[in-house]
Amino acid sequence: MDNTAALIQEYLTLTREVMPQLAQQLNRAQGQKSVRKWPVEHDHCFQRIVLDTICEGVWYDYIKSPAYKHLNATQATAAVQLCRRIISGQEDLKQLNENSLKWRQKQHTFSF
Repeated sequence: MDNTAALIQEYLTLTREVMPQLAQQLNRAQGQKSVRKWPVEHDHCFQRIVLDTICEGVWYDYIKSPAYKHLNATQATAAVQLCRRIISGQEDLKQLNENSLKWRQKQHTFSF
């Protein structure tokens, strides 16, 4: 497996397994005020947020679908690094999600 394929596989593992499991653990922790809550729990939501963030816009305007088959080495590296920063708490997932949703809302607005 080449490096890009390995990075894509890691990205998929992080967004399909690791992050959803962590989100469920964090979001179900009762009575712990210091526990951070994540705004999403599903794999496709993590993928949307990560890809939109690395593209700085709606990902499918920049990457052919399905994205995991078309990520280049730079994009795959950025996606894995972002996932790791989210998991470690170095990135605010709530803010990244809000950015993603704003990019998508802008896509559907019309100016007359």
